[in-house]
Amino acid sequence: MLRRLLIGFGLLEIVKPEPVIGMCERIGLRNPDETQRRPLALTGARIEGLIFVWLLVRGREGSTLVSTLLGLAGLVLVLVPRPIIELSQHLVYANTDDLELQPWVVPAARLLGVLYLTVTLLSRSTDDASKGDDDAAADLPS
Repeated sequence: MLRRLLIGFGLLEIVKPEPVIGMCERIGLRNPDETQRRPLALTGARIEGLIFVWLLVRGREGSTLVSTLLGLAGLVLVLVPRPIIELSQHLVYANTDDLELQPWVVPAARLLGVLYLTVTLLSRSTDDASKGDDDAAADLPS
């Protein structure tokens, strides 16, 4: 169920990243109407959605590097979110000095890290489940 929900979220991020980014801005900024997004923002959201869908549908097969990078990003976000928050702001917004962060941005970034780690773990369980299915099929009499 969680895997399907995350795949749906990833597909939404690929097709319609604007509402997802807008929601994140409303959650994380005191002044979301003053943002000046760089064109990279929509592309970044689409790439994030593509990574989610890729890992959750295909598992780690052929994407160990992507899975490792997402897991590492999740771990960094959980442990030390501030540098990642600052980096992402500079990549996404042209007017970072004008943005006023909500006090709960750091906990929200940590939750995003947990989400990344969850996607990574679920992608591993996809591999385990498919191996188990292959093993079970091999045990069946012909």
